[in-house]
Amino acid sequence: MTLLPHRSWLLLLLLLSLPGCQELDTPAPDAQEMAATVQADPAIRPEAAGLHGAVVAGHPLAAQAGYRVLREGGNATDAAVTMAAILAVVRPHMNGVGGDAFALFHSPGASTVEALNGSGRAAAGATPQFYLDRELEEMPFSGALAVTVPGAVSAWAQALERHGTRSLAEALEPAIELARDGFVVTQTLERDFSAVDRLNEAGQELYGPGGEQLRAGEVLRNPALARTLETIAQEGPEAMYGGAVGEALVRFLEAEGSPLRLQDFAEHTADWAESISIPFQGLRVHSHPPSSQGLALLQLLGITEAAGLDHEGPLAPDHLHNMIEATRIALHERDEHVADPTFQEVPVDRLLSSEHMAQRAGEIGSSATGERGGNGVADGDGDTVYLMVVDADGNAVSWIQSLFSSFGSQLVEPETGIVLQNRGAGFVLQEGHPNQVAPGKRPFHTLLPAMVTDEAGAFRAALGTPGGHGQPQTVAQGLIQMIAFGLSPQAAAEAPRFRVDDGMGVLLESRVPLHVRRELQDRGHELEIVEGWTAPFGNLQIILRTEDGVLRTGADMRREAAAAAY
Repeated sequence: MTLLPHRSWLLLLLLLSLPGCQELDTPAPDAQEMAATVQADPAIRPEAAGLHGAVVAGHPLAAQAGYRVLREGGNATDAAVTMAAILAVVRPHMNGVGGDAFALFHSPGASTVEALNGSGRAAAGATPQFYLDRELEEMPFSGALAVTVPGAVSAWAQALERHGTRSLAEALEPAIELARDGFVVTQTLERDFSAVDRLNEAGQELYGPGGEQLRAGEVLRNPALARTLETIAQEGPEAMYGGAVGEALVRFLEAEGSPLRLQDFAEHTADWAESISIPFQGLRVHSHPPSSQGLALLQLLGITEAAGLDHEGPLAPDHLHNMIEATRIALHERDEHVADPTFQEVPVDRLLSSEHMAQRAGEIGSSATGERGGNGVADGDGDTVYLMVVDADGNAVSWIQSLFSSFGSQLVEPETGIVLQNRGAGFVLQEGHPNQVAPGKRPFHTLLPAMVTDEAGAFRAALGTPGGHGQPQTVAQGLIQMIAFGLSPQAAAEAPRFRVDDGMGVLLESRVPLHVRRELQDRGHELEIVEGWTAPFGNLQIILRTEDGVLRTGADMRREAAAAAY
């Protein structure tokens, strides 16, 4: 099975990916009209490719810094942690020192892909009764009661200790400089900062000074965060987990009513495990084990393959229908099973067995099914960042980190400049639910990094995206477009996408052809057509290594992903 693109499918995608939206009762343009439009308005962004190393990240400043680390002799992990720290500064509403991280690591010659879980746990005092005593019927989505121990810093430190060549202080230096000296607000960040009025007083002073939203072209500085990063650089992760930074956060959180205490921070660890994976189209796709929703990605791929890939093309009605139905099944099973495996047995092997996925694929008929009907785990706003690196020695990292919803808990601790996450919203209070809150338990996580190896275990691709429930859907669509239909990584990153949430509803980009939309509606899917290049469909990022060793990248324009290679 080759991952090299076929020109015919790329041309087909161009023909089917025209900007703009047609009403469903408007006649579709004929082929001649479509071809003329494509020639006048090409939609494909320039591709970055190289023979030695490549980076892709959710912000140009992060990609630039990662590229610089590689050119200066650092390896993939050095570059990944440097980029992760920069994203913590320049995308502060999506991720940061107050958030969590997950990652996959591949080393040449290794027999496995390693998984790093840098997510935090609930407080020792976070019993269901604690919340019920406060007359809560469900877990709060914001505020101090939604905060779990932030784990991102532990992931940075553990990754460098195990796979890096540079110190944590060296990796944090570019982020410290940006936080102290400032960076230019982009149009994307200006748009995203419309949520700044959700924040506490300290947050509004920082991100909406004087009651005015920051605008594109202005400079954003966070000197308190710069000092925090300097402390972590000097003292190591202990500054966060029992030291001065953790103490400041706990003082603030306790005053806000949180059950978190310094001991909860001091006992935190990031954990290593083996990836979970399935064979797919002659390759092997890896993702992160629970408490990540990586299981949903693998099930979506396996069920779609078992249902049969329609080789008419990536936007063929039969293919999209099968993928939409497979998505509903995968999300249902995720909601039923995925939780912290130290508290709840997750039958990963059974759920990923070829027999089980073939059985579920056999349930897909010609019409849309009913509601997803899972246990309603929280989704967040899809506010997450993703990055990946491949270095000249063949080391590869697929890394994702997040606060969960935009600005997380809506709390900024003023002394440290840290935005605190709201991952506790991934818990429920329902007795017997796999994600019922418990002391020291990790919540369900939407975060999933992905990686592809060949049958011999060699690295072939890394993929990831923000997007909450949309993450497995976006990654699966991109993978299938590359592997089964031969699209280039950049074409796959830009291809029109769907997103399934609850019920019969399907978000669909307006560039999906009119006749396809009509057929999906005829099958019972309730379509909502979305114009332009927008956030509900994630921000897909890809590095692909071809069979002859070329590193090709895909950087989605739906947010502000950027790629560099040499």
